[in-house]
Formats: sequence, C-alpha cells, structure tokens
Amino acid sequence: MPRGRYSLHDPHDHTPLGEEHFHCAPGPSGWRYVSQITTPGGDHRGSVDLAVDELGRPIRLELHASSWQVRGAALDGVTWVRTDPTGTHATEGNVRAHAFTGTSPAFLIALTRLLRLAPGAPETRVRLVALTDPVLAPLTVDQSWSLLGTETHPTDLGPLSVDAYQVSTLDSGERHTVHIAGDVVLSAPGVELEDLDTAPSTFPA
Repeated sequence: MPRGRYSLHDPHDHTPLGEEHFHCAPGPSGWRYVSQITTPGGDHRGSVDLAVDELGRPIRLELHASSWQVRGAALDGVTWVRTDPTGTHATEGNVRAHAFTGTSPAFLIALTRLLRLAPGAPETRVRLVALTDPVLAPLTVDQSWSLLGTETHPTDLGPLSVDAYQVSTLDSGERHTVHIAGDVVLSAPGVELEDLDTAPSTFPA
C-alpha cells in the first residue's frame, strides 16, 4: 500500500509545478489512487481520486483543479461531467476512448493495468481523453505503448522489478520513456518520485 510524494514540473522547461501527495492500494474491485496536489508554495491546488476495476478500466474518476471538477467513468467508451468553478454550469462529454489521462502519475499506472503489455510485443495503440491543466479541459489523444523490458534492482527490502515503457504521441511523433515499479512511477516526463513509504496503512475513505 504505497504512499509518498511526487514532484511535478513542466516536462519541457522544468519549471516546478508543485507536489502530489498520494496513497494507492488494491480496492474492492481493482485498484484505487487518491492524492492531494499543492503549488510550489505549498497551497492546495487540486486532488485526484481514481478507481479502476480488475481489468484496469476506470470505474470512477474525480478530479479537482482551480475550482473546476470532473467526474468520469468508463461508459460507452469514457463519459464525464465537467463543472465550472461557480457550480452553476456542467457539461457532459463522451468519447469512444479506452481511458483518461492527465498530469497525475495515477493515469500512467492505471493505463499499464489496462494494457497488460508483454516485453517484445508490438506497440499497442490507445485512445485517451486527456484532462488538461489548469481547468481540466478534455482533449482526445492517441498514443502507442510498448514494454521495452524489465530490470531487477537489489534494495534493502528485496529485489525491485522496474518496467520501462516507451510511449509515443501519434499526432506529434513525440516519444518518451516511463519507468514504473508496481504501483509507483519512478520517473516520467514532468514527474519525479521524491518520498515513498510502503508500510501498511489505512486507506482513506
């Protein structure tokens, strides 16, 4: 049941964007991730609550950022409701996509659970709805994912298996590598793991 802290930065110019304090664990039907996001000055900036089923499909998503809110789930593709800061207007959306994505490392882990890639297998194409900062605006993106390989590293707690994924954004041709160990992103564009605690703990309500 990992809990810890990621530092977030702009993937292009490395401007600090803040920190994400997270907690994730197996849930009643799959896996759940919750986090609080702060600015570089320590002020509250948003939150993430993502639950996926045993196949990796998003069964509940709730995001908050800049007083905007998105609630979504896998339904006829993916479906969501986005509410403005005043709470008086809500817009619905639906796209024939596989899952959601965004700046939180939660989406990377959830997607690997959905794709279940094998080393050496051909690239897998996936359509995602990206909920973009700072107002969670939805944008449909196409990516391809492949598992480059797995390396085992010795640690004080025993061997640690790290998966390296290659991710390509199809409209721009941009490629990058994501390193994931279990339920934790070790490195990805815009993300660095700063602290990690794997001791058992009570999952938040």
